[in-house]
Amino acid sequence: MNTIGYFEIQSSNPNREMDFYKKVFGWNFIREYNVPIEYYRIETESLFGGLLQRPVKTPPAEFGTNAFTCSIQVSNFDETAKKILQYGGRIAMPKFSIPNRCYQGYFLDADYNTFGIFEVNENA
Repeated sequence: MNTIGYFEIQSSNPNREMDFYKKVFGWNFIREYNVPIEYYRIETESLFGGLLQRPVKTPPAEFGTNAFTCSIQVSNFDETAKKILQYGGRIAMPKFSIPNRCYQGYFLDADYNTFGIFEVNENA
């Protein structure tokens, strides 16, 4: 079984991050009122997730990632990267090739959460 079945995104401004991820990836967010914190269920085409009000201060960007980073498979890396930048994301690590497998890159949302995107491409 040992597969990833759920992910969470912390945010100091949940509405901003929900807007960002909805515009970039088309995810839907549903408020969960039976949870003791501000929490939203994330609906994607495949994986279950949640977005929650960050319980502590946002770490500065120069501190790097202190998390288990997820990468989202996309059909077109360049088009998705363009949307990420258009809606306020930033590049954390530019597009690179994993030979004979995919193109990969990492980005930051407005709250400095790191996430990756990848496009499967045997010619990478």
